[in-house]
Amino acid sequence: MPIEYPAANGGGVLAEHDAVRTRVGIFDVSHLGKAHVKGAGAVEFLNTAFTNDLNRIGAGQAQYTLCCTPEGGVVDDLIVYIRSQDDVLLIPNASNTSEVVRRLKQAAPAHILITDEHESYGVIAVQGPQSAALLTKLGLPTDMAYMSWVESDFQGSPVIVCRTGYTGEHGYELLPAWSETGKVWDACAALLPEFDGRVCGLGARDTLRTEMGYPLHGHELSLDISPVQARANWAVGWEKPAFWGRDALMAEKTRGAAWLLRALKAQDRGIPRPGMIVKNDAGAVLGEVTSGTFSPSIKTGIALALLSREVAVGDLVVVDVRGRDARMEVVNPPFVPSHVK
Repeated sequence: MPIEYPAANGGGVLAEHDAVRTRVGIFDVSHLGKAHVKGAGAVEFLNTAFTNDLNRIGAGQAQYTLCCTPEGGVVDDLIVYIRSQDDVLLIPNASNTSEVVRRLKQAAPAHILITDEHESYGVIAVQGPQSAALLTKLGLPTDMAYMSWVESDFQGSPVIVCRTGYTGEHGYELLPAWSETGKVWDACAALLPEFDGRVCGLGARDTLRTEMGYPLHGHELSLDISPVQARANWAVGWEKPAFWGRDALMAEKTRGAAWLLRALKAQDRGIPRPGMIVKNDAGAVLGEVTSGTFSPSIKTGIALALLSREVAVGDLVVVDVRGRDARMEVVNPPFVPSHVK
């Protein structure tokens, strides 16, 4: 997937971003990882590994969760799709798939089989207010609840249709067989002109997720940034008796994290970028930007930043934007309303 598609063909980050927020856009995110966990008690096993509580969902449902180290660092954030109590599909981030699979294999009982299925499925994200209309024209189901999925068929080939996404808009992710992904992509792309939709790249994917305050592994979550620091407590089943990193995370939650993820909204023309230092008016360092961009929706600079726990919503801070102080307000994400449901 490119950063953006050619402007001559109606592409570019701004055009692609606008299409998803107001109409429909499609992303080829087949680089995402895929893995199967199969065997008696597969869900029960995964529930002792990942942070979220899989007992909250059942067959045909999906859940966002985290794979942590014993120290509470985040190996990866991923989506779990339950087929049955004995059959589960995982969608990790591409670069972390092998490590997630390795850790699961190391911990799994002998009867549970964990396989890397990267080249078994493609992934096509269809996102935006007109996403359901586009898929309906393809004959695919669209009426499942958010974070649910069904197995369907497209022109004789199986395809999993999921009510998931990474944009904050009503949307779907299609998982066709790897060999059939091009066919499904071409069919989606052929319908885009009817909706004034766009094929979309990594640039728009990043501006869309940043506007929603969604974390990106390696930026807002990492081996050094815990779920507590990333304010992802909602993705942790605190009442569960066991999951990887539980003791460390419980201790950090109890004492309070020294650093917390916050959202920043520019008060001037400064555009924050990852790694930029955040200070107070006296020049004392408060933390640093983890993700930053220009928001096409609200036409100003926005950021996510890991800051000292003393910083609160409503505070004004200063970001060092290439040697120039840019004033930002600490706000609650998202920067624009969510329409995922």
